[in-house]
Amino acid sequence: MSDPGYVHGYSLREAARLADQADTLAELLHVGTHYPAGARVLECGCGTGAQTVHLAASSPEAEIVSVDISPEHLERARERTETAGYTNVSFQIADAYDLPFAEQSFDHVFVCFLLEHLPEPERALGQLRGLLKECGSITAIEGDHGSWYCHPSTHEAERTVECLVEIQAGHGGDALIGRRLYPLLAGAGFHTVHVSPRLVYVDDSRPDLVEGFSKNTFIAMVEGVREQALDLGLMDEASWDKGIADMYKATDPGGTFSYTFFKGTALK
Repeated sequence: MSDPGYVHGYSLREAARLADQADTLAELLHVGTHYPAGARVLECGCGTGAQTVHLAASSPEAEIVSVDISPEHLERARERTETAGYTNVSFQIADAYDLPFAEQSFDHVFVCFLLEHLPEPERALGQLRGLLKECGSITAIEGDHGSWYCHPSTHEAERTVECLVEIQAGHGGDALIGRRLYPLLAGAGFHTVHVSPRLVYVDDSRPDLVEGFSKNTFIAMVEGVREQALDLGLMDEASWDKGIADMYKATDPGGTFSYTFFKGTALK
């Protein structure tokens, strides 16, 4: 959860993108995640609270402790949750590698789009495991940019996504981490590990996903690293702009988008 590792930055546009992503994908990603009354849940890497409000809604009688290393994100998460009227969440600044909680102090842990930004996800998972009570559960959700494709597609469109993967790697992260979720959880000592792919498929018969996922989540995410890609010389400006325009063409009638998220659950 190291601050410099968050490749997408802390702009208001990024906060809006995260909210669009969470709301668009809530049913796909959160189905099956519910914590009982009285359970103590740690959400590690809550960001702007885009996922927090869905956790709070699905488990209104659980006690949720949401942490993040970014003060800017944490303040937005607090405001978002309070505005939504949820009172079962508390917030705290903390680092995923140095969490200020006692061993075995949580019943459940929830992480979403956190591990991809960490240079040492195994280390973070080991610490999270230590905070769980015996037989406590972890739920981890990650994407995998290598699973993305669109139609029609061009080399330039594909290259813009490759640039994001390379830039994130330069920050110490792994934008392809979804495919590693099972071995990461098993390697951290969790048992009864189960990972399920959560496919998002989009065509013009699904206008809500065209807007909410293709445009406002995925393309917006790639557009966010434009300056970094150009500064690093990964693409020239004309090729980058063509790649983004080509991606938008895949959101027109007749175009398609597809992307796979991975949701893992395991026990201590």
